[in-house]
Amino acid sequence: FIPLAFRRPASDEEMRPIVALVHRCMNDGDDFETAMRAGYKAALTAPGFLYHHGTLPLTKGAPPKLGDHALAERLAFFLWSSLPDSELRRMADTGNLSKPATLSRQTERMLKDPKSQRFLTSFLGQWLDLRNLEFTTPDSALFPEHDPVLQWSIAEETQAFFNELLTRDLGVRNVIDSDFAMLNSRLAQHYGIDGVNEMTMRKVKLPPDSPRGGVLTQASVLKVTANGSNTSPVVRGAWVLDRIMGKPSPPPPPGVPAVEPDIRGAVTIRQQIEKHRQSANCASCHSNIDPPGMALESFDPIGQWRDVYRVLDPAKANLKVIGKAGMVVPIKYNPGLPVDCADKLPDGRSFKDIREFKQLLLGDSDQIARTVTEKILVYATGAPIGIADRIEVERIVETTRAKDHGFRTLIHAIVQSPLFRQK
Repeated sequence: FIPLAFRRPASDEEMRPIVALVHRCMNDGDDFETAMRAGYKAALTAPGFLYHHGTLPLTKGAPPKLGDHALAERLAFFLWSSLPDSELRRMADTGNLSKPATLSRQTERMLKDPKSQRFLTSFLGQWLDLRNLEFTTPDSALFPEHDPVLQWSIAEETQAFFNELLTRDLGVRNVIDSDFAMLNSRLAQHYGIDGVNEMTMRKVKLPPDSPRGGVLTQASVLKVTANGSNTSPVVRGAWVLDRIMGKPSPPPPPGVPAVEPDIRGAVTIRQQIEKHRQSANCASCHSNIDPPGMALESFDPIGQWRDVYRVLDPAKANLKVIGKAGMVVPIKYNPGLPVDCADKLPDGRSFKDIREFKQLLLGDSDQIARTVTEKILVYATGAPIGIADRIEVERIVETTRAKDHGFRTLIHAIVQSPLFRQK
């Protein structure tokens, strides 16, 4: 049991005190089961179980390198969120796992295994904040379209989308925009897309003028970046800068107080944003943060397209209901001000809606690949990307360019990289 718990062969020195504990318990009159339980508890509270392990002895002038058993452990936790299986352990025992060809074959084997879905679930939960999908409950008076089936569907969409990228090794440009979406009938109805009549999630070709496609316009992302009642271009903009563009907004300069500008008299979101940009303390950050958030203002907190905002009307609290797409929906709101989602980036490039904003992002495919590579590396190693690591990140981006930075290709390149095998 101890080598399984430690994810590697255990030395006699490590096992001796645990085995001695079991014998001591039995010598003191405990029955076999009680004594064994004491041994299991000792193993499961030992450093060998609690901590990842395993660099080889340091060579002067060289970075620490993971031994084969540590490499098997990292690979298993990365792609399966689990312990190394018997084949990984066998490859580690023979010392062959660290060979590039063997490591590539094992990576491909693991990606083909159904357990790789755990990687997608956990990675997307960390990267895209999908762990917070249930954190807010949309206001039922403002957004009566939201229901449990829709909630389930929007979570499945993102998982299915990245599974499609992984299975077919599609380029990570699709993270920004794609000509397809993974939909079922409920989600297609939510997005206003015809021709999907079953609840099974499947790949659907999008109309040429559709604002959907990619991750930014998926309801899961739009929901986790809203609070259930309204949206904030600042919150969404900061999220897009960090998670998608890979250019997180810097913290305020030291000594500058977090003073809110006077936005009295500002009626629209546009006016509020302009008030922020007129403040010297706010302008430097908000000129970067606000444009990505404004591009997403055409989507409400549950990911529906909107041309106008909704405003609650207390007088309609108990009024009639109307039928909408087969659902009975109580209307307790009035149409509010029109949505204005146009803006311009700090470099002066302007856009009028989410479609044009996505095209601006697609102008730098390497930056998309760079961002995804860094997010995967942080997830896989548990370590942040340092300045010295950026050379290796650029090498990964360079070597995967020929395959259009395919999602599967990126994972293979990351596993082979020194950042995965040494860090």
